[in-house]
Amino acid sequence: MKVLGFDPSLTNFGWAIHDSDESLGSPTRCLDRGRIQTSSKTLFVDRYCDIRQRVGDLVRNTGIRKLGVESPVFGELYSEGLYGLYLYTCEALRAEKCDVVYFSPGQIKAKARAFLTRPTGWKMQKPDMVEAAKTDCGFRGSWNHNEADAYWAAICGYRFWAFMEGTLAKTDLTATELKQFTEIHTYTKGQRAGEVVVRGLLYREDDRFFRWSLESENGA
Repeated sequence: MKVLGFDPSLTNFGWAIHDSDESLGSPTRCLDRGRIQTSSKTLFVDRYCDIRQRVGDLVRNTGIRKLGVESPVFGELYSEGLYGLYLYTCEALRAEKCDVVYFSPGQIKAKARAFLTRPTGWKMQKPDMVEAAKTDCGFRGSWNHNEADAYWAAICGYRFWAFMEGTLAKTDLTATELKQFTEIHTYTKGQRAGEVVVRGLLYREDDRFFRWSLESENGA
């Protein structure tokens, strides 16, 4: 499965393509990568429109309709600028009938941290994410940290969509993935005792993941 990963940013919008076919060998696991760049001197709405257009172009040019995207949009904790970028990106991906799953930065970093076997509590910084991407791909050249984040978003996206489609069984998931995808928490103490909170991505369709490939032409 080929998955396109995004690390959205107005200035350096990172993207990367992950190929899960391990028979190809590590150096080919990242088929391509790059950045969509806009200038801070450009009117903000024009920057959003430019990114929306170029995201759509990228999807059409690659032919990839499965995505993993890093998103800081959780609850009410987002800035107007980032939320605007989220909306324009969603619009482009829906128009191209993509299937997309959104991960928080912490979820993506947790996957890369486990890959590098960093100790629990290790704070993943930009150099760590670059190291993880280069190690997984076997590339020794220069990596931009936005591209590295996008690559790990693509890996997380692949694992999620493979699990959704049955290619990966529940027993194939790592402990980190099991929590991220399937967690259901039941409070046992305090005023919230007995309350059930569904946190796993698997249960959050049309909230944290979208299957726009299934929509008809009229969006129904």
